[in-house]
Amino acid sequence: MKYVYRLSLMFGLCFAALEGFADQDPHGYEIEEVIVTAHPLSADGLAQPVDELKGEELDRKVADSIGATVAREPGIHSTSFGPAVGRPVIHGLDGARVRIMEDHVDTMDVSTTSGDHAVSVDPFIANEIEILKGPATLLYGSGAIGGVIDVHTGRVPHEIKDAVTGKLDVRAADNGDALRGAFRVDGSAGSFAWHIDGFARDSDDVDIPGYVRSSRYRAALEAEEHEDEHEEDEHHDEDDHDEDHDEHEDEGHEDHEAEEVRGTLPDSHFEALGGAAGFAFVGERGFIGVSVSRLESDYGLPGHAHGHGDEEHEEHEEEHEDEHEDEHEDEHEDEHEDEHDDHGDEAEGSPVIELEQTRIDLEAGLDQPLPGIRSLNLRLGINDYKHAEVEPSGEIGTLFDNEAWEARVELSHNPIAGWDGVFGAQLSDRKYIASGEEAHSPPVNTDALGLFWMGQRDFERFHLEAGLRYDRTEHDPDSGSNETFSGVSASLGAVVPLAEGWTGTLLGSYATRMPTSEELLSDGPHFATQSYDVGDPNLDEEKAFDLNATLKYAGERWSLSGTLYWSEFSDFIYQADTGAVRHGLPVRQTVQNDATFTGFEVEGSVVAMVWTGGQLALSAFADTVSAELDVSGNDNLPRIPPSRVGAGFELSHGPFIFAVDYLRAFKQDDITDHELATSGYDDLRAYMDWHFAVGATEISLFVEGRNLTDAEQRYHTSYIKEVAPQPGRTIEGGVRVVF
Repeated sequence: MKYVYRLSLMFGLCFAALEGFADQDPHGYEIEEVIVTAHPLSADGLAQPVDELKGEELDRKVADSIGATVAREPGIHSTSFGPAVGRPVIHGLDGARVRIMEDHVDTMDVSTTSGDHAVSVDPFIANEIEILKGPATLLYGSGAIGGVIDVHTGRVPHEIKDAVTGKLDVRAADNGDALRGAFRVDGSAGSFAWHIDGFARDSDDVDIPGYVRSSRYRAALEAEEHEDEHEEDEHHDEDDHDEDHDEHEDEGHEDHEAEEVRGTLPDSHFEALGGAAGFAFVGERGFIGVSVSRLESDYGLPGHAHGHGDEEHEEHEEEHEDEHEDEHEDEHEDEHEDEHDDHGDEAEGSPVIELEQTRIDLEAGLDQPLPGIRSLNLRLGINDYKHAEVEPSGEIGTLFDNEAWEARVELSHNPIAGWDGVFGAQLSDRKYIASGEEAHSPPVNTDALGLFWMGQRDFERFHLEAGLRYDRTEHDPDSGSNETFSGVSASLGAVVPLAEGWTGTLLGSYATRMPTSEELLSDGPHFATQSYDVGDPNLDEEKAFDLNATLKYAGERWSLSGTLYWSEFSDFIYQADTGAVRHGLPVRQTVQNDATFTGFEVEGSVVAMVWTGGQLALSAFADTVSAELDVSGNDNLPRIPPSRVGAGFELSHGPFIFAVDYLRAFKQDDITDHELATSGYDDLRAYMDWHFAVGATEISLFVEGRNLTDAEQRYHTSYIKEVAPQPGRTIEGGVRVVF
């Protein structure tokens, strides 16, 4: 690999600095902890909007996907491909523009390549989830032009503990007969700290409140079918093909029956099993540790069988039309009937994804490794990821193999001209191979290098932040020529204390995103998105200028935060529907045009009442985003999230907590061509908790209700929203033990 020698230098620096560990007092544990978060600068007073989920709040919101876990945060939505698959959408941006990390290093899965690919980090093992909203390319490269989700697991311990600590969470839900469980245990022996965790999730197909297909989609299909029948009637009247007409009516009847499926979402089942073990040596000035984790997951693909069927049926129709021009009617009828029968046999059941991953993480931190350097932190992640789309027959239809590693080093330096800061380097290598019927891009090896600096300085009346980064990415496909991209990103932000408790922030950034290999090289059917994808090897780097303005108040009884953002993209990369059809699927060509994203988010909370042993807290939020292309005609982008408002309260008294949370998602009718509007929906949730102590062990018994009104909910951000609504009313209960 072309960056191996640079990686070796990074390790050499780290281990040379750690060489003195063996001579240190193993009981000198009173050290300043090397804190590593999603942002190397202090989280207090950052100009960039940051949210975090941890503690009881994370316990309440944790779900089967990272996207669903964070989707109720202001400015954050989620994609969906069934309950097991959900990727975060930040300020209207998703996919390759939002980087998801596990302990500061990329997940290195293939979740950005398709809407039906799950993120490979499980929310149930998270200690904390940090969200950086807006461009974070200075820290994490071009894949973070929309933001970052960083899942902190603590799998590599950083400190020695006085006693063994742990957590157990077991829960069950009525919808899908779902069972979920997770545990973690941390301890130490002498100078060594250790960690183990594990989780398991299992669910049958989930119940839904109405039809599988949306009312708009059913109406569109019916209108299309009537139009086809009218054309077919004219054709049969001309040729007097009565028998073939009867067959068409039978097929139409079967389609009607399929449209009437309701009450349960087929192929929404899932199961997952995983765990990790890690240990670290902790000395007076730092630590070095390693962890090994394993994930195995199987999940169904809602709407996927329908997609295969439509594609193949339309292929047969195209073949029928072509053959009809050259062959006699009777011969073709026999062939068509035989092919249709064969297709019916093959279409029984639906494919499932079988995923497995083995990941190794190395982490090291050291205080004052060199003169002028306050601390050093090194992380390396190595991942072996595979998933197979297994057909009902048991054959592997498509196999994805992703072998990757990513390393980053950060050096926090002493003030230079008054600026505290961090120098850093990031290296990664990815070998991606997709084989089979859905392999719409060739095997490719991708190398990336990033060099950055971020700094901060306090002035009398304000706090200033600045940063600069250089990135270089090279795609080396098995066939075709190499593609190399490079770019510079920069930011400047200010945090200004206003009146008591009030703070204003303003952040401007210029960010560059390199095209992904899929955007450059795709050429094939993509059943998850029901499209035939065509990339463009001539794409340029995508550039964005972003402005964020935030006003915050934090008081003793109430808090308020509001953010306005504006992002101007040059050469924004997206898929445009060409109107052509290939292999029965609409052709979507990767193109570039300028685009503008604007929006706001606001949230507030107040402790309305306080009494001995308890209180009543109220909260509310609202968010919206708008996205427009700089083109003539329809300038809307697809799958842009709708506007939302939400409100809730939490009543606590002694060991009891009762909370209610309501969200209203409005109708989304700012749609692009060949996209249907999405109706608004309500989501009412309630949570109850009774916690008590048994010695040093804290036990919580809880019950939660989601979608209590059993409303039909469809995410406009989902590729399959028309054929896969969200789960209906769900009641979940469980026990949580912390020791």
